[in-house]
This record gives sequence, C-alpha cells and structure tokens, in this order.
Amino acid sequence: MTVFGKYSRYYDLLYRDKNYDGEAAFVAKLVERYKPGARSLMELGCGSGTHAACFAHMGYSVDGVDRSQDMLDAAEARCNKLPPEISQRLRFSQGDVRTVRLDKTVDCVLSLFHVISYMPDNADIHAAFTSARQHLQPGGIFIFDCWYGPAVLTDRPAVRIKRMQDDATEVTRLAEPVWHPNDCWVDVNYSVFIRDRATGAVDEVKETHRMRYLFRPELELFAAATGFRIEHAGEWMTERAPDASTWGVCFVLRAI
Repeated sequence: MTVFGKYSRYYDLLYRDKNYDGEAAFVAKLVERYKPGARSLMELGCGSGTHAACFAHMGYSVDGVDRSQDMLDAAEARCNKLPPEISQRLRFSQGDVRTVRLDKTVDCVLSLFHVISYMPDNADIHAAFTSARQHLQPGGIFIFDCWYGPAVLTDRPAVRIKRMQDDATEVTRLAEPVWHPNDCWVDVNYSVFIRDRATGAVDEVKETHRMRYLFRPELELFAAATGFRIEHAGEWMTERAPDASTWGVCFVLRAI
C-alpha cells in the first residue's frame, strides 16, 4: 500500500486550500523560461491530477504517473468532468516514479509537492532522477521541489494540526514528526480523523510518511550521476535564493 493508500479518498479535501492554479502558473513560468515552446509534460507522482488539469487548461499535454490507483481514479474522475478539448490532453497511468518507462520523451518532466522527498534512500532518488532522464531528450528539463535541508535543521519539524470540512465530511489531521538526523529524513506520523457530519460517525486512519530533506551539494551529485546539471534553485513560489529559512525549494535540472 502506498503512503496515501488509506486516506487518498480525503486528500482533495485536506488540500482544497492549496493554490493549485498559482502553483501551476509558477511552474509554467519556469518551463517557458528554461524550455521555451515546450508543449508536452510528464508529471511523476501526479496524485489526484489537480496540477495536471491546470496544465491541460494552459494548453500542455500531460502524462500523469502515480503509484496509487485510488489517486488515479480521482484523477480520471476529474478528467472526465473537463471539456473534451481539455481532457484529451490528459493521460494517466499507474507506475512507480523510480521504475516507470512510458516509451516516449517529453519536453519537461515534473515532480511536484515534495514527491522527491518521498524518496528516503539515495538509491530511490537516483532511480527517480533516472526515470526523469529517460523521458527527456538532451536539453529537456526536470522540475521538482523538495524539503530543503538547511531549513529543516534550523526550523525543526513540529506537531501540526489541520482541519478541513465540506458539506458531508470533517477531517482533522494530526502530524507528529520524528526526526532521524543521521539518515536525513523525518517520519511524519499522521492520525487522520474523518467525521461524517450527517451521522457523527468517526473513522480514524494512521499513516507514516517518511520524508527526506536534501542539500544542494548532494543534489548536484545525483544530477551529475544521472545525466543532468542544475540550472536553477529558488524558493517555491517566490524564486527567492534559498537559505536556512526556506523549507521548500524548487530545482530546475537540464538533461545533458
């Protein structure tokens, strides 16, 4: 079972406050800057397809890949509600970002919302970078964001509570982190309480998400080992130069 296997049903509710349109516009700006004229994208770890749908609205064709069939079912349901001229630009398939091979190349590979940080071991990251490189011609770009090591060490992960609701469901998520400094990862232990607002019945789901935080020098090594070079690194959504306060950093890699 994937880390999102049990509560993928409530994923969109938990993140309905996320600015998907703004994030897609931010990424599209990077795509246009570093790969002018790009029209084809592949999203590794596409989740429920919200970013992919935003890119399709912009005119990009998008191949979305995810391990979770539940997430892909949600993505297909979203796609089916779109106008045909938009939905025809979207394709979704099940696959592991470390091993997927779609027998095609695209202009740009994306891996958003910390998917790379879900690769806890060096071999996982190397494999995910290799997957991205296999789907790019020289000159293509790979854009991803991740937890940034200097900020994690400075502003340690803390217990957090998030509550969201709609007409039918109320979701409360408790996140309790456990830091593993020698391994450069954090185990985020989630307890998710789902209350049916009509009946009052409460269901509880527990998940542990192991999150790797990364530093630029090691990313330079991963890039060089898999046929990339780093073109750009900046704070997610602002492009501010990363520092010890920057939890989320977006990297643009060029296939060489």
